[in-house]
Amino acid sequence: MVAALVGMSAGLAGCFTAAATGIVVGGLAAIDRRTIGAQTEDQAIELKTYEALRANNVQGGGISVTSFNRRVLLTGQVESESIKARAAEVARGIANVTQVHDELAVAGRASFGSSVTDTSITTRVKTALLNSNEAPGNSVKVVTEKTTVYLMGILTATEAEAAARIASRTSGVARVVTVFEIISAEEAARLDGRTQSGS
Repeated sequence: MVAALVGMSAGLAGCFTAAATGIVVGGLAAIDRRTIGAQTEDQAIELKTYEALRANNVQGGGISVTSFNRRVLLTGQVESESIKARAAEVARGIANVTQVHDELAVAGRASFGSSVTDTSITTRVKTALLNSNEAPGNSVKVVTEKTTVYLMGILTATEAEAAARIASRTSGVARVVTVFEIISAEEAARLDGRTQSGS
């Protein structure tokens, strides 16, 4: 049985800004625990959400939308609590979205320098996860906002704990928030077997 886990863990100190939504690593789509259909749908959900936000004039200081297995994460800065609430409402109204995690902050627009810093952190965290044998880095989506790292993915409880620990020990990370879909070890083995066989 699948359960959702949303948690937070303290990480290393730091205070930079902005948003970075994961890095693309060649060939990893084939070994993602999501089906190809789910990966395609996640891309469609992100595009539809951005379009709906624009259509409803809900952009504020800059909103980032990340979808993983139909769970949507909203990060970034908006100008008021009303915009923040409206953005989450718009995201919940998108077809096939099963859950919305609203991590929007009421603040000014992030600077370009902050965006560069967060992009660098995302790259370091993703690399650390891919180099680890404790967590399946290819099944973890990394998003960074103001040096807070958000982790999304389909993991076992043990893998989720390891991924959060690895991220928290990465240089520049101030805090780690996990938005994982938790599965059993048996389900993980089944999904990994499916992706390796290409079915």
